[in-house]
Amino acid sequence: MTCTTSDDKSCETPRRHGALWVLSLMVVIFVLLSYFSFIDERGQVVPDQISYKSFSADEGKRIFQAYNCMGCHTIVGNGAYFAPDLTEQYKYTGPAWLEAFLPAAASWPTAAAVRVHLATPEQLALAGVSSFEEYLEKYPGAAERIDRRAGKISHMPNLAFREGEVAKLIAFMKYSSAMNKEGWPPEVRTGSLENRLALAYGPAVLPMAAAVTSVAATTNTTNLVALGERLTAEYGCNACHATDTSRRIGPGWGDLFNSMVELADGSTVKADKTYLTEAILNPNTQLVAGYPAGLMPAYNNLIKPDELEAMVAYLASLSNVGNEL
Repeated sequence: MTCTTSDDKSCETPRRHGALWVLSLMVVIFVLLSYFSFIDERGQVVPDQISYKSFSADEGKRIFQAYNCMGCHTIVGNGAYFAPDLTEQYKYTGPAWLEAFLPAAASWPTAAAVRVHLATPEQLALAGVSSFEEYLEKYPGAAERIDRRAGKISHMPNLAFREGEVAKLIAFMKYSSAMNKEGWPPEVRTGSLENRLALAYGPAVLPMAAAVTSVAATTNTTNLVALGERLTAEYGCNACHATDTSRRIGPGWGDLFNSMVELADGSTVKADKTYLTEAILNPNTQLVAGYPAGLMPAYNNLIKPDELEAMVAYLASLSNVGNEL
């Protein structure tokens, strides 16, 4: 007997069986595809496998969402398109550049600012390098941005990150860089760092690391205030400190010299030459009230004594009274 009409009851059973077989086949295919999408052979990482310092990628994702970073940026194709995609930002610029940029994002980090975050063996190990020069080779985006943008104003505002939040964000970006993205985004950068620099500046250009020179070597060291002003710009200090009394990431410098500063332990100290010197070299020794520990990196392994003298002289020049060293 064959089905000749749509209302023939004899057709209902084979049709029902056929539908059940098709549904069963679709379920099997779905289960198999789900299984193969999670097997280890795909090389896919999970957030629990990625961390930066003592923070996990999951913690960083929560910070990423709390600050609504996707309101401007994209990550793995999701988000807004007002600002650069962050999917491979860690792979491209590395942790030290991100550590220098994120707390004071209104301006681009200088070479000196990145060096601050590579000042110890532990920090070098986090970046997987043994020197600043090797860092620039491993993370060409950092070299490119130092060369093109160092010290210039960016379009990103300064965010009031709390202690540990920058490291958490870096853990999340480290995870997004490590993901198997199946070939996305497409690669658009080609050639080695040296080749790209040669194309931009000519075949005789020196490597980026050699081009980053000290301001002190080319400045008239007899003019301490002028030298100090240039050094604070070179070391990226202006990204966090205003030259007047207004607060940015850190306290303003205006009328700071020889003023009384309240510390986190409730005591007060005079911001004289001794205090400012220690505040630059080891900022966590005497924490200013209202500022968490670790907000400012230590410069004790980077700044030379003559540079430090010039920087303190410049800070003293911003005070209207009592600015004699």
